[in-house]
Amino acid sequence: MTVHERAGPALTEHRAADGRPSAVVLRALGLGDLLTIVPCLRALRRSLPGHDLVLAAPGRLAAVAVATGLVDRVLPTTAPGRSVPAVLPWEGPPPELAVDLHGNGPPSHRLLQRLRPRRLLAYRHARTPDIPGPEWRDDEHERERWCRLLGWYGIEADPTDLSIAAPACASPAPGAVIVHPGADAGARRWPPERFAAVARALRRAGLDVVVTAGAGEGELARRVARGAGLPQEAVVGGSGDVPFDELCALVAGARCVLVGDTGLAHLATALGTPSVVLFGPVAPSLWGPPPHPRHRVLWCPRAGEDPLRPGDAHASLPDARLLRITVGQVVEAVLGGPDA
Repeated sequence: MTVHERAGPALTEHRAADGRPSAVVLRALGLGDLLTIVPCLRALRRSLPGHDLVLAAPGRLAAVAVATGLVDRVLPTTAPGRSVPAVLPWEGPPPELAVDLHGNGPPSHRLLQRLRPRRLLAYRHARTPDIPGPEWRDDEHERERWCRLLGWYGIEADPTDLSIAAPACASPAPGAVIVHPGADAGARRWPPERFAAVARALRRAGLDVVVTAGAGEGELARRVARGAGLPQEAVVGGSGDVPFDELCALVAGARCVLVGDTGLAHLATALGTPSVVLFGPVAPSLWGPPPHPRHRVLWCPRAGEDPLRPGDAHASLPDARLLRITVGQVVEAVLGGPDA
């Protein structure tokens, strides 16, 4: 059953200014979070070909949304950390459809209900009993979770359909290994001196190395570059987000991306670039890349630990499992990749 078949009477009161019906998708999180729902956006685009498909997400991700080729516009959101936005700056008639791909609780449900959509797709929750939907599962991979939600409503989505097109511009460092030491929480940041030791070893092996930095991560990236004996020109970004087309070109042309559990890992997956991803407080079975020889995951849990979330993903200090990963293991993973 398609969403159209469930829609009911005429929807003229739910149309955008240009006459098209509107559909709003809430995913007001980060880069990696947006890229994990590419399969869902692709499925919605197929199911709603004549709709104005609007993604409610931070404005800084507008270029990412455009690069997917799947949404018509971004409704910019503001919220601290990973919180649900207090309001959405929606103007015009209520949307025909709203889709909660943000969370599983009343805050995100009610945020979308305030838009008065004709239909709302979301996981069910005891405190919003008027919303039908499937049950939330804590042990589900993020990609599969949201595809299952759409499937429950009759919209088939393939969780492996993650790819986005590489940009037309050329990479400034083709064939380089990208080292990305940052993450939005200390628990998922492998120590910078270890990243530097890996970068030194890769240089000794004859590889070019580039260190990337997100907004506010410039000093961290420069510390890694100094420790590796790299020139400061090897650092890309830091004062602000790297323009997305430039970042895409760099990742698309890389030999490998070495990164923690953060957005750049998902960008490597989306562009088909080999990656080595370091996990700590959260299992790769929840957030890791799809199984493929080009993607190598390093994770060091121990018997008796929680098999899914043994640590706090938002803690300030590196997680114990992340610290168990050695420099030698990482060097071996990078050098032993599919292009070795």
